[in-house]
Amino acid sequence: MTSSWQHLTMHEVQSLLQKREISAVELTHGFLERIAALDGMLHCYLTVDAQGALAQAQEADKRLATGQATPLTGMPLAIKDVIATKGLRTTCASKYLENFIPPYDATVMQKLRQAGAVILGKVNMDEFAMGSSTENSAFGVTRNPWHLECIPGGSSGGSAAAVAADLCLAALGSDTGGSIRQPASHCGVVGLKPTYGRVSRFGLVAYASSLDQIGPLSKDVTDCALLLQAIAGHDPQDSTSAPLPVPNYSQALEKDVKGMQIGVPREYFQAGLDPEVEQAVQAALNHYEGLGAQLVEVSLPHTEYAVAVYYLIATAEASSNLARYDGVKYGWRDPNARELMEMYTASRSQGLGTEVRRRIMLGTYALSAGYHDAYYRKASQVRTLIRRDFDQVFQTCQVVATPVAPTAAFRLGEKTADPLTMYLSDIFTISANLAGIPGISLPCGLTSQGLPIGLQLLARPFDELTLLTAAYAFERTTAFHRLKPPVE
Repeated sequence: MTSSWQHLTMHEVQSLLQKREISAVELTHGFLERIAALDGMLHCYLTVDAQGALAQAQEADKRLATGQATPLTGMPLAIKDVIATKGLRTTCASKYLENFIPPYDATVMQKLRQAGAVILGKVNMDEFAMGSSTENSAFGVTRNPWHLECIPGGSSGGSAAAVAADLCLAALGSDTGGSIRQPASHCGVVGLKPTYGRVSRFGLVAYASSLDQIGPLSKDVTDCALLLQAIAGHDPQDSTSAPLPVPNYSQALEKDVKGMQIGVPREYFQAGLDPEVEQAVQAALNHYEGLGAQLVEVSLPHTEYAVAVYYLIATAEASSNLARYDGVKYGWRDPNARELMEMYTASRSQGLGTEVRRRIMLGTYALSAGYHDAYYRKASQVRTLIRRDFDQVFQTCQVVATPVAPTAAFRLGEKTADPLTMYLSDIFTISANLAGIPGISLPCGLTSQGLPIGLQLLARPFDELTLLTAAYAFERTTAFHRLKPPVE
């Protein structure tokens, strides 16, 4: 079931492939066997494409033999099931799209295929990316490899758990309010949300179009840089894609943090933060000081409004984006409906899950004629204030450091009956999406129960280089990223 190389990172495996010590086909076979052995317990994958993956691995071996390889050639990856994959089922973890097979690839998938990556399959998530625990999937929960009775985080819980359990070398997720960083924290892996516009959203099934962003989850910062390098860049098919050059992210790994000013916002270290999380994050900050960085206390005064603003803007955009699921064009349709309105109503109520329906109703209310100015417009104005807070802070520091989540992973079912408490799980990650800035989560400790704790770093728009520099400086002088869950 397990070979030693399955625990390696992409850049470590890359060396083995180039030396011909292992083939891409052998590598892929090994991961498929590991998925078969362990995924019944973890439930990371919704679709495993064994035949397609092995065919891609054979092509990768040909590229390796002719010296035409990229850093991703032959690398077995998992893809969050909200990203369109041509010919491969894409469900968004929803009954509504249970049998949907896209006729095209998302731009990030085109880039991965051009780089020679091997796609193992599609991984579980909260339905339509709406959730913080991967408990909202229509196809069952994903379990945290560190503790099977705990959530892996969400909505990219399947991606984070698959990386942590070595069921892939790395994965793609999407982040609308923390959906890459929070599960990365809970599963002890690295997760990066790029700047809004840095990575094309073409082919990403929309939840909240002004907030969504695709990004990598990986075993270490180096792999994160490699995967971001492959998927970043301007895309004319996405009108919000930034027409900016993509720097060489690997160069960020060669620098240190001596003299770097790291902002520590007082609003993120208040009541409600678990003491073990606070202790681990504070220890990480002290470690940065030991590396020569300078800690600067800063203020982000509008942080307290972030959750309210997010759950107005995101749900309003969801209400608009999910109107297309009407039982007419594609997806689930109630077979018993006899007239048009009955078909609309029954198809949506039966095909969409509870949390998705809740958010559609919230957003529809916020956009309705009598309330648009009072709710959606006001939220948009406060969003601008949150963005200005970060603009001001980044005049005095290069990076902001915070916890990723108020607690480590909680137990399955613990918060499902209380949506507001669940929504507060993202209180530290939401602001980055509202401001459009990049953020990364990296492992910085374990609780007394053995659950991972993440450190969040934030940077200026399109300054992923500085973000990766700061993250790698911490990682190369600590060993938290090498800890493995007891999942064998």
